[in-house]
Formats: sequence, structure tokens, C-alpha cells
Amino acid sequence: MSTRTSFLHHGAVDGVTGSCHQYLLRDDYSVLVDCGLFQGDEAGPGGSAGEPSIDFPLDGIRALLVTHVHIDHVGRIPYLLAAGFRGPIYCTKASALLLPLVLEDALKVGVTRDPALIETFLSLLQQQLVAVEYKQWLDLPAADGMQVQARFQVAGHILGSAYVEVRHRTLPARRWFTTVFSGDLGAPYTPLLPAPKAPAGADVVVIESTYGDKTHENRKERTKRLKQALLHSLQDNGTVIFPAFSIGRTQELLYELESLIHRLKGQAIHQHLRWDELKVIVDSPLAARFTSAYRQLKECWDDEAKAKLAAGRHPLSFEQLITVDSVAEHHQLVQRLSQTKMPAIVIAASGMCQGGRVVNYLKQMLPDPVHQVIFVGYQARGTLGAQLQRFGNRPGAFVNIDGERIAVRAEILSLGGYSAHADQQGLLNFVGRMRRKPKHVRIVHGDLAAKQALQQQFYTLGVPASIADAKLWTLLEHHS
Repeated sequence: MSTRTSFLHHGAVDGVTGSCHQYLLRDDYSVLVDCGLFQGDEAGPGGSAGEPSIDFPLDGIRALLVTHVHIDHVGRIPYLLAAGFRGPIYCTKASALLLPLVLEDALKVGVTRDPALIETFLSLLQQQLVAVEYKQWLDLPAADGMQVQARFQVAGHILGSAYVEVRHRTLPARRWFTTVFSGDLGAPYTPLLPAPKAPAGADVVVIESTYGDKTHENRKERTKRLKQALLHSLQDNGTVIFPAFSIGRTQELLYELESLIHRLKGQAIHQHLRWDELKVIVDSPLAARFTSAYRQLKECWDDEAKAKLAAGRHPLSFEQLITVDSVAEHHQLVQRLSQTKMPAIVIAASGMCQGGRVVNYLKQMLPDPVHQVIFVGYQARGTLGAQLQRFGNRPGAFVNIDGERIAVRAEILSLGGYSAHADQQGLLNFVGRMRRKPKHVRIVHGDLAAKQALQQQFYTLGVPASIADAKLWTLLEHHS
């Protein structure tokens, strides 16, 4: 008996945000993989603060599979539920703990601060949320004459992240047809997290391509660059600002900073400052909550991180770490750091500078050359972060923040090796190490140059690959 499998991509086809992929197994049965928010230029009119409606019909969508809880993969879930979706939402146990925190914050920032409305949504979310174990096949909602299963595997991107295998067969056939959705794959040296391992095989792979044309530095080299950047930045006792995603990048930075401070304890940064005197400030209530959740979920950490805990180290809760919670404390700190030039590291969201507390630091500190801004994550087109990366350090540079023209005299640095995404070789290894190679690879979640470079490399592996667009795409007939 023959059948067709089709794909509709409702996001992450023109860039790196808005991941949402509909996998159609037949006309009356499909599943969604992720339902993320668009950001920067990809958000269209209104930007990321606009009203991101669900512009596709929900007929036949039986379940939502969540690869991880970054906002560009889950931010449209409130709108999905408002549109009437009442199917199960599957994710790993760690993601199930983190997802309500992410969406509660997103609602407060972009939709409403009405506690009753937010509580109503969170209650509905909990009713539909299904937490699953890694590595175990689970039955998806039943379909007449067809069996559908899914399995979550470690992706190594952030805590709880997964790539998802979806397999189905038309009964009484015995052969499974398997499609793998990569979500966001982590780099093999990502702090705290186990590295992803390639699945045994697949018929189709839908893969991200954020760094499909790049090669990352190794972890030893990037740690060396972090130390050099801090030594350079702190010479004039200014503030070093890291715009960082509340979940994932913040915890990785804390882990690396604790390692540096522990290793260099007692040594001088300059004449008036030692490494163990350096204050590390996390100014984000959401990031602090995620960091606490990371500590609770230490059974998900990799062996290296667990060994530090066993030795009495606390990589996410060390002596020099300060967290800022209240809005009043935040504003006081911004004023104090901008006026006194006290040397400090500040980690604040959002990672692309599209909102959050980091914006207040930038408004105050960008005009002063004593300060530095260090980017350690991807900056989507059209975001304030991308503008700073592109135009910072040029004479007369400025940006517009909240309608105000802000001169950019602070130094802008980028540490490209600090990506939680796999680079080109990591993406190729994910497919190339499969014992049963896919018939086709579908490339999503990347800028065009990255997609094209990755597509060409897949062809060198002998694996056909196409760049996804928003049109319905159907795999040629296969036998089930």
C-alpha cells in the first residue's frame, strides 16, 4: 500500500525564527513540531511585539511536539490555544518544567499583565502538557488504520532540548516510515549538557541551518577568547554587558565564568582588581528562575558538570554571583554602574536586545566608551543586536532605542564560538553518522547563505537536500 507524507512550514523558512512545522501523514492527520514566535525583520509589521495570529487551519492537527522552550520555538503556543487547539502538547520533562515560565513571561511582556487571564492560560496549558522521557517511543493520538509514534532524543542545545523522531505505518504493514525533526542541535562542547548523538536512521530529516556555513572554535579556544575579552574590557573599570537569552546562554556563561574565576582566583585583572573580586550580575528575574530550574535539574547535566558538583563547586551559584530581582533594584543598579564606573559583568535579557532589562543598560551605557557590549549569540536580521554588531565601533555610529537616538561609543565585541547551535560540521555529522541515510533532507531555520552552503555539503555526502519554503511539499510515494 502506498501513501504520501507532506510538510507545511509555518515559520523558520525565511530566517531563524518562528519555527513551526506541520507534518501531514494523510489528509485528516498531521502533527505540529514547535510553534514559535517571529523576531526582528521576520516578525513583519509590528515587529516581535505585534499580534502573531495562527494563520493556518487546525483541522486534522492531532498533537504538538515541542523540541525546546526558546521563544522562537514556543512563543505562538498561546495563540494556538486561543485559536482552539486542544490536542496534547508533548515535550521532555525538563521542558515541561520550563515552558510555563517562558510563556508566562512572554504573555506579561507582549500580551497582558492581567493575572486572571495569564492564570487561565497556564491552567489550560497544564491540562494539555504531556511530559515524556528521553529515548522512549510513545503512541500519538490514534488514527483509523494507522499507527503513529514519536521519540525525543537529547539535542544538547538547552536543558530539556530534543530532536524528535516521528514514525508511522499503515496497518497491517510492518515497515515504519521515520521522519526526524532536528529542532536546534547543540554544539558538542556546550557547557552543562550532553552532546547530541545521531539517530540510527531516517527516511526524511528536517534540519536547522543556523550555522550551516560556519565552523565554531573549540571550547578551549573560546574560553581563552572570553578571558582575553574580559581582560581587555575591564582595564578601564567599566561595565561589561552580555545580552543573553534567559535560558541556555545565561547558564552557559555563568558556568564558564565560574570556571575562569576558580582557575584564576587571586590573580590580577589589573592593579586594582583580582578575578575573585569581580562581581557577576544576572539582572533578569526570568533568567534567575531558569538558573534555579537548571540547578534543580542537575540530573540532566553532563558528566563534567556533575563532577564539579561532587567536588564542592557550584557552577551556577558561586560567591561572586549577584542576582537582581525587583524593577527598583534594576534601575538603581543601572544608574550606579553608569555613574561610578564600577567594574562588573552584567548578564541581562534579551539576547537580541529586542526588549527586557538589557535595553536600559544600553540606553545609559552605549554613549560612554568606558563600557563594552559582548555578544555571544546569533542576532537575527532587524534586531537591535544585529544593528549594534553591524554598525558599532564605527565613527559616529548610533542606534534608535524607544524612539531616542543613542550614540554608540561603547566598544562592541562578538564571541562567535559561544553558540549553542551546531556548526556546519555538526549538522553534517548528524546526518552523515546515520547508519540508514535519509532519502531527503529538508533545510529550515537559517539565513539563505547558510542554507545554500549546507545544501551543497549534503550533496557531497550523496544525500538529496532542499531548502524549505512556505509551500506544501510532498515526498514522492513510498510504500508503508
